[in-house]
Amino acid sequence: MVMINKRLTALLLAAVWMAPAHAADYPTVISHGRVIDPESGLDAVRHVGIRDGKIAAISADPLTGEQMIDASGQVVAPGFIDLHSHTPTQFGQWLNVQDGITTQLDLEAGAFPVLAYGDHFAGGARLNFGASVGHAFARWQVIEGAGMSYAFVGRRPGKMGGPAWLQPATAAQIEQIAALLQQGLDDGGLGIGLLLDYMTAAVSPAELAMVFDVAARNAAPVFVHVRRGSRGDPAGLAEVLAEAERSGAPLYVCHITHNAMGRIGEWLAMIDAARARGVVVATETLTYGAGGTTISADVFTRRDWRELFAIDYSDVQWVATGEWLTETSWRRYQAEQPHGMVNHHYVKEAWLEEALAWPEMIVSTDALPAFDRDVLTNPNIAGSFSRFLGHFVRESGLMSLSDAIARTSYLQARWMEQVSSEFAGKGRLQVGADADIVVFDPQRIGAAADYGVPYRPSTGISAVLLGGRLLVDQHGVVEGRYGGRRLLGDGAR
Repeated sequence: MVMINKRLTALLLAAVWMAPAHAADYPTVISHGRVIDPESGLDAVRHVGIRDGKIAAISADPLTGEQMIDASGQVVAPGFIDLHSHTPTQFGQWLNVQDGITTQLDLEAGAFPVLAYGDHFAGGARLNFGASVGHAFARWQVIEGAGMSYAFVGRRPGKMGGPAWLQPATAAQIEQIAALLQQGLDDGGLGIGLLLDYMTAAVSPAELAMVFDVAARNAAPVFVHVRRGSRGDPAGLAEVLAEAERSGAPLYVCHITHNAMGRIGEWLAMIDAARARGVVVATETLTYGAGGTTISADVFTRRDWRELFAIDYSDVQWVATGEWLTETSWRRYQAEQPHGMVNHHYVKEAWLEEALAWPEMIVSTDALPAFDRDVLTNPNIAGSFSRFLGHFVRESGLMSLSDAIARTSYLQARWMEQVSSEFAGKGRLQVGADADIVVFDPQRIGAAADYGVPYRPSTGISAVLLGGRLLVDQHGVVEGRYGGRRLLGDGAR
């Protein structure tokens, strides 16, 4: 009897030893976080299960995962979507992801051909990326017979001058530009990018109408940098609102605060009135005050920029070094390095606050190209979204955190759905949505980047996931993960 009991005990122990452990519910689980979904209004502590790149479960009860991410005391939100970035580089994305960005798009400038955008990602992209059809680059090909496909190729930036930026197009040339814009949309362009302010003297009413007509035929939005008026003159906004209303094309007004300046309330009232008439229009603001562009831009070479912005040479920085300029150094750089970037400081904090308080204001970066840590750019690239959530939301109390999350992700995704169904799964934290997720401490999130020190990573972000894979953890960027995809419009053939 004793021998039988010993044998039975041995068999039972062997069975326990050989039995498989309880299988995890999901490959990855984010547990105990404050889950905020701006579309449904969910704002509660939940557990998020992730499988095959998608959110597979959101539960009030604990879930088990092969990989567990403890988000206790932290917010779990949709990954941030930047509609206005000019830094499709490996270093740019390395900085972006630490600010919670999971999708990086250039829709203001765009590219032509569209598929030429993102050549720096030949070895893989950390983030999703994409571009609009760049009217300026299509125009460059028609007017000059050659040109660049994007704002820079390799590390060589283009000069915003020459016939393509100054010369009005003939009727025949307008037809050729229209054909190229259509080709770009057929290749998957995410709308049409229109740098109107950079070619103020060149784009005629007929050419402007053509751009909106091509967009309308394709139900594609026009992303426009409006013609800039002195100290916030809204004539440039009125011009594109009229074209959007005439044609029926959706209109997206880039960095409204940096154009409207102290008249931001008037500009937003004009947009509200247009919306009431049925015009489909959206807009964005940056969260840093300086404007950033090339020293050869139209506004600096053919207009009285000091009068327009109400600033002087001493309010401008040479981006690459952080140097504050004088009239002498300004003229030297403009002659010797016309492609170089400047930050011109003119936007007041109160203007940004007024813009952000508008119920559907989208947050974007307008980040300049970043290639190398030793060559500076502006801090927008590393701190825009964290500055918004830390400074404007937590410290200034402009809005609830749930409202703020909508401005970082959901409003962007909802706008982009009209041109690309890729965005139907983005900007939300719901079962079936893409597992593009940011986890952050609402009491600590903030920007460390500033002018002159633009590459300091944001604080308070503990995890960023793209398609369910960790890109940022508590130790920083997870190297060697390149799951970013090129996002295309539904017109792609």
